[in-house]
Amino acid sequence: MPQGVLDIAMSGTTATLLARRWESALLVNVDNETLQRIMKDEYALEALMSIEGFRTLNQDIETIINKSESVKKAKKEANEEELTKKEKKELSDEEKEYKSLRKQIQEKLIKFATRIPVFMYLTDYRERSLKDVITQLEPALFKKVTGLSVKDFELLVSLNVFNSSLMNDAVYKFKRYEDASLEYIGINKHEDDDVGLYDTVISSDDYRESFENEV
Repeated sequence: MPQGVLDIAMSGTTATLLARRWESALLVNVDNETLQRIMKDEYALEALMSIEGFRTLNQDIETIINKSESVKKAKKEANEEELTKKEKKELSDEEKEYKSLRKQIQEKLIKFATRIPVFMYLTDYRERSLKDVITQLEPALFKKVTGLSVKDFELLVSLNVFNSSLMNDAVYKFKRYEDASLEYIGINKHEDDDVGLYDTVISSDDYRESFENEV
C-alpha cells in the first residue's frame, strides 16, 4: 500500500473526517461566562456584529443570559413537584428559546472556524503557528478569507471564544492529512521543517514522534 494512503488510514483521518473536525461545537465557547465577556466588550461585540448573521448578537446574548439565569433561579427555588403545569410549560419554553439562540451563535462561530482551513491552504508559512501567520505574516489574506481583521481576531482569542487546545489538535490533523496527501504524489518539501499548530510550534522530530505514537 502506498505510504500516503497508509498514513491517512493509520491516522484515522480522511478529508470528510477532517472537515467535520472543523465543524465541531467544541472548537468554540458559548457558555454564559464567555458570552458575558463579549457583551461587556463593545469592540468585540461590534467586531462580531460586522460578520454576516450576527446582526442581532447583542439582543441574543442578553436573552440567553437573562433567561438561562431566570430558569436556573426558578428551578432552584422550587421543587419540580411544586410547579404548576403552566409554570413548567413557561420554564420549558424559556429553556427552548435560550438554548436555540445559544445553538445559533455556536453554529455561526463554527461557520467562521471552518474558513480557517481555507486560509491554511492559501498560506505556506508551515513552520510558524497559525496565530502568528494570521497576526504577523498574512493579515490581509486572513481578512479576505474570514472577514475578520487581525485586531478583531486577537480580541476574540483574548475573550476565550476559541478553544486553543482543540484548535491545536485540529491544525495538527489538517497538516498530517496534507502531508500524507503530498507524500502520496511524491512531494515532501516540509520534511525537516518545524510545524506550527494554532498557537504553538512543535519540532519536526516531535511532529514525527507524535504521529508514530498515534499508530
